[in-house]
Amino acid sequence: MMDVEPRPEEVGQILLKVQDDLRQLREKISQGDTANINIQDLEKALSKTEEGLQTKTEQIINQYNNQVQTLPYATASRFDQNTSLETTLDLRTHSKVDDVRRISGPVFPRERNVHQPQPPSGSGALLPKRQAVQVSGPTPGQQARHVLTLRTVLNPQNKYNRDTLNDNFGIVLPLIQQRNKSKPLGKTVLGSTIEPLAVLPKANRVDTQLAPPAITEDDARRGILSLIERGLIPPAAQLTLDPSPVKNKLVTLHDPVDRNKPPQQAEPVTTLAGVRLDVSTKGSSQSENITRMPVVPPHPKSAGSTETRTPSAKSRATTTTIPLVKTPATMKTYEMVYTQPMPPPTTPASGDQKQIMHRFAIQNGKVRDTSADFMAFKQHYCLSWGSIVTMMGHLLRLLNKYMIPIAFINGDRLADLALEFELEKAPSIREILSVVINRDDVENIINKPGRQYRSSSGQDIAATRIQSAWRMFRDRSEYLEYRRKKWAAGVIAISWIMHIKMSKVREQLHQTRDDNLEAFRRRAKKFAMSWDRIKNSRRVIIHIPSLGLSQDIRDNINDFAIRQNTQMARLCDIRDPNVDVIYVSPVPIHDETEQYYSKLLGLRHAVDSGEVEDQANMGERYHVIMPEAINSFQGHRFCLSSLLKYSPRALRRIKTLIKGREAYIVTGVPHKDDLAIADFLDVPILAPEPEVAHLYSTKSGCKRIFASANVEMPPSEYDVYSLGQLHESLAQLVTENLTVRRWLFKLDDEFDGRGIAYCDIADHLQCYPWALKESRRYGDKWDRKWAQEAAYIKIHAEIPEVLATHAKPVNTKLYPTWDSFLDAFLSQGGVIEACPPSDTTTTISVDMLIEPTGKYNIVCLGDQIHADTPFSCWGVSIPQSSIEPDDLNIACKRVAEACKSRGILGHFCVDFITFIDPKTETQKLWALDLSLHYSDSLSMYQLMQYVSNGALDTSTHEFNVPAPKSDNTKRRRRRLAGEKEEAPPNTSRYGVMSTKLLHTNLAVVHYSVFFQMCRAHGIGYDIKEKQGTVFTLIDNTKRERLGMLTIGDDLKSSLANFARNLSTIHHEISAPNMQGETNFKSAIKDVEAILNITIENAEEYDEIQNKTS
Repeated sequence: MMDVEPRPEEVGQILLKVQDDLRQLREKISQGDTANINIQDLEKALSKTEEGLQTKTEQIINQYNNQVQTLPYATASRFDQNTSLETTLDLRTHSKVDDVRRISGPVFPRERNVHQPQPPSGSGALLPKRQAVQVSGPTPGQQARHVLTLRTVLNPQNKYNRDTLNDNFGIVLPLIQQRNKSKPLGKTVLGSTIEPLAVLPKANRVDTQLAPPAITEDDARRGILSLIERGLIPPAAQLTLDPSPVKNKLVTLHDPVDRNKPPQQAEPVTTLAGVRLDVSTKGSSQSENITRMPVVPPHPKSAGSTETRTPSAKSRATTTTIPLVKTPATMKTYEMVYTQPMPPPTTPASGDQKQIMHRFAIQNGKVRDTSADFMAFKQHYCLSWGSIVTMMGHLLRLLNKYMIPIAFINGDRLADLALEFELEKAPSIREILSVVINRDDVENIINKPGRQYRSSSGQDIAATRIQSAWRMFRDRSEYLEYRRKKWAAGVIAISWIMHIKMSKVREQLHQTRDDNLEAFRRRAKKFAMSWDRIKNSRRVIIHIPSLGLSQDIRDNINDFAIRQNTQMARLCDIRDPNVDVIYVSPVPIHDETEQYYSKLLGLRHAVDSGEVEDQANMGERYHVIMPEAINSFQGHRFCLSSLLKYSPRALRRIKTLIKGREAYIVTGVPHKDDLAIADFLDVPILAPEPEVAHLYSTKSGCKRIFASANVEMPPSEYDVYSLGQLHESLAQLVTENLTVRRWLFKLDDEFDGRGIAYCDIADHLQCYPWALKESRRYGDKWDRKWAQEAAYIKIHAEIPEVLATHAKPVNTKLYPTWDSFLDAFLSQGGVIEACPPSDTTTTISVDMLIEPTGKYNIVCLGDQIHADTPFSCWGVSIPQSSIEPDDLNIACKRVAEACKSRGILGHFCVDFITFIDPKTETQKLWALDLSLHYSDSLSMYQLMQYVSNGALDTSTHEFNVPAPKSDNTKRRRRRLAGEKEEAPPNTSRYGVMSTKLLHTNLAVVHYSVFFQMCRAHGIGYDIKEKQGTVFTLIDNTKRERLGMLTIGDDLKSSLANFARNLSTIHHEISAPNMQGETNFKSAIKDVEAILNITIENAEEYDEIQNKTS
């Protein structure tokens, strides 16, 4: 037998040897070799050995129980599957040992010796052989719980740290309560916290030439700022501080990519292995320090391997192979080797610099599974080898697909990737390549075109690729065709549905229009029957100054709303005491405008009496209503009738005002929406049907009326719609009228002279002299067709070139070239008309009214004033004085009869032109145009009547005002004194008016300032004399346009006052370098020309009167 040394670490070896000796003796006894063995001596030896072992075991247990336990350090990753390492310190011998203690759960050793009962003394029975009991290890769940428990113990900040130490190790940590010590608030310091800067002595401040005082140490301690403030250092002195307070240092430039990354925070190190414990006694001089935990040996079964895999898939570590020896004293300890103290823990290196623990190669798509590296990798990750094999299958397929010669694999990264994609979808190529160490080389091979087709299955892959591409092309072509057909079917279906809906809407609108028209005709008949009663009784006139032109024309009119508001003088219809007026305004009315018209209309009684004090408030007689739809359709050029139709609030207000009273509508240019308004209000309209008005307001339509009225017209051809017809008609007209040198081309649907072009045909025809000779040669027979045939052929051949070269539109803003005008002419039709063969012409406008009963009369007539072009009316002088009244009245009567026969009623305007015929030296009157609407000149004439209380004599074409009241006392005195009586006062008046005054500088002048300026220059109206100037405010937004009426006792004075007013206003509001727009200058020139002609005519008349007398 061997003597057992009293060293605790050799107890296991002693017990093993004792067991071997006992087993050998038991075998000898069983074999019958008992000759040399004394049974009694043997029994004594056995009993003595058992006693010694028992004594020694008790000593070792006592020694083991007298040891102090410490916790392992955090980086110790090698431990048994169901144990936790603990370092112990013997308090008696000051020696350090390692022990393996259970954390939780029962102990299941690999091999355990079971104590066998001994046979009775003296018996010959032998001891049976001990049997080894194999017990299974802990489950993976228990391993995970052990790991979590160890992490909780090593982390003092964990909330379960106290409970775990108390439950598993019996350690009760003291409870430390953290007290928040509140800092006492400091006392607020009031006033200045710095000393005042010192100042120079008074002598130095008074006399700057004195030497400065000496600088003391106290001054130097105060600093440079104090010395500069005191003046001891000049302000301009250059100061150099040595050493400099500013130090230069290289700036660390960070990577812009890492700018947005959050800062990395190091995990708190809770390692207790570096803790030093002083366990020496008071008199001892030797003490031992507890250093880092030694490396944990591997499990006995994996002792041959140099690497083990921890339960954590994200951390890896290595160990050193240490032989393990079991002792009979305990089955839970392993022999460990003490290591030298390690340096303190540092920050771990980055992933790129991390040492790769497991690395193996894959060559030609195959793994060398017999290599040591792969075997170590496989043994290290044996617990998760199933998922690694799956991931390795993806990797091998990728490498085989692209015929990668060799690839070096990072095993640790492969294991991590296998855990990440164990239950998820298959990884991508980029994720698979992340485990390849030589990734750049592998990617270069993979990115080569056609690399995947060089493998053993390359032909199959290529065929599959071709087939898939062809199927994709075929299916996509079919799909695109299907989408195209589906889209086309959808478009057709939607178009058909929209067509059906639009057709129904059109039918409904058409039916509504027909209903409105039938109601209009029904009310017109009733209106005609009761007109004689209505015009002599109390009534309400609803004025809607709407321009119901076509949409194309409305879109090309600037300031269309203001253009509709030029007839605000319609309010003067309240001159009749039986009439109340409702005026629908197309623009908002401001307070200044309301006040002006209130004062203007309040002059009615003052005009009658001739006294200014007799003004009265006429606000109850008129109402101005603005449709609310004006603000809703600002981007659309709707006429006023359409805006009122879509303004239910305004319509309800009008209906309330006319409730129980006789009323009718006076519109502008008739529109279809007028019928809807009349139907809603249930009132008649004093106007023709919209379609009739539109038909006969065109240039071709008025020619038909003039032809049926048998009035003289200029040579013309109407209803021209083609280029050939244009050339033929023009050639025929030129051939028949060789004395006409200029020909006009007028569009049917335009108005106010906008759609006119002209061409001087006679000046550019090469055959024109020859045609004149031919006409003289034939004489009176020139009117026959056979005489004109030769000239017609030559003229027709030259007409196209002459028109293309020399024809010019009048309005170049609307129609810049002849081609654009010709396109519009051929699209809507037009008229070819001769220009009067005279240099001096006068255009006359006659406004007439056809009552519902068929009675017609002339309302006003006047001579036109032209400013911009000779084809556009800018103003009117009333009454006309260019032709004999009888000739004009006869022509007007014929036109009225023709209009009446076509169902036209209401207000309309006829334009005539008069000139002296150069052949016969007689005055001619041609009918030019017909406008079936309420004109601007008629509205201004209403204002002239209102402020003068005069009336027009249609037989003599004179406008007379009532004579002022005479003073009988003065007459009697003159008669008694023998003096001659005064001549009767002149009651004849002439008015010059315009609603198209434009001056952009008026926008900077308020109306109040404008009227003060006019009074300062004597521009005003005399109520007693019934003479002066009156304005109409029509532009409330920009204030750039206004109307003006000048009344005088003769035409000459009226024209002169009108021109003087324009000149005065222009000079007051304009600068010499004016950049705005105005028509004042052109109007002044035309008025002066008319004035000169008037003076010449007056002189000629005086000469004739003198000769006759």
